[in-house]
Amino acid sequence: MSARRTERLLNLVICLLASRSFLTAERIREIVPGYDETPSDEAFKRAFERDKEDLRDLGIPLETGTNSAFDDEPGYRIARGDYALPPLTFEPDEAAAVGLAARMWTTAAMGSAATRALRKLEAAGVELVALPDGLQPRVEATGAAFPALAAAVHEGRLVTFDYRTGAGTGEPARRTVEPWGLVVRRGRWYLVGHDRDRADTRVFRLSRVVGTPRATGPAGAVTRPAGLDLTGAVASYDAAAPGATAVLRVRSGRGLGLRRQATEVATGADGWDTLKLPFGDTERLADQVLPYGADVVVVEPAEAVEVVVGRLRALAAEAAS
Repeated sequence: MSARRTERLLNLVICLLASRSFLTAERIREIVPGYDETPSDEAFKRAFERDKEDLRDLGIPLETGTNSAFDDEPGYRIARGDYALPPLTFEPDEAAAVGLAARMWTTAAMGSAATRALRKLEAAGVELVALPDGLQPRVEATGAAFPALAAAVHEGRLVTFDYRTGAGTGEPARRTVEPWGLVVRRGRWYLVGHDRDRADTRVFRLSRVVGTPRATGPAGAVTRPAGLDLTGAVASYDAAAPGATAVLRVRSGRGLGLRRQATEVATGADGWDTLKLPFGDTERLADQVLPYGADVVVVEPAEAVEVVVGRLRALAAEAAS
């Protein structure tokens, strides 16, 4: 939606909220800034009809009626009692959940929106529970993929993007998908949809999407099948994800969590053991090994080494800044 149209909608809401009586379409055209730019009566009618639909889609209660029995033309207004939010109250556990959810976002677009939401809740008198120091929940950073795909799902539009398969390595391939929904599982975002190129339902890891997805076609062209279990589809995909094997060097007596997942452990005489660890994604593997610091070194595959080294360099650069 353009900035001019957004401003016009805001002006329309303010006008209808301020009016105690029903305002006819012609009166609205005279007093609401933005409608004076419509070049003809037909253009105004089309713009006003679109704006009314937008307000209803946003959940704004637009009333239609007349001020007296002698009025031939109906008017419009927004009742303040219907528009205003009821008092917000949260139980302590609910407030903690809201604060926890808001702090999970790491992408710039969603992070700023979450911060604004917290400020509004605090301004309304909601006392949010402070998180203990060091508790920093997060979901993976998905760059431009999440907002673009979320918009495509909301608008029901076809989407195309480049996608890396397997363990997140190799050359990306172009995918054309009817997006049905986004699901977060174990801190990872997934898109569930119908892959037109493969004529089947597919699940896509957002961290493997390369660049910015592009929505095409008209809005409303894509609809989610009734009864579709998005969470179940992602769980099945996650369980059956194709695996690879990483070779790790782990200091003796350390990395107990990795040792439990390893398929093979070879004890070394130099104080370091060699582990073979199955994994399905290089980014997730990096999440597993980095908390162990200098006690774990990734040896193979080269793509996993590159991801871990890149993470360490980014941390070093952040610490030096």
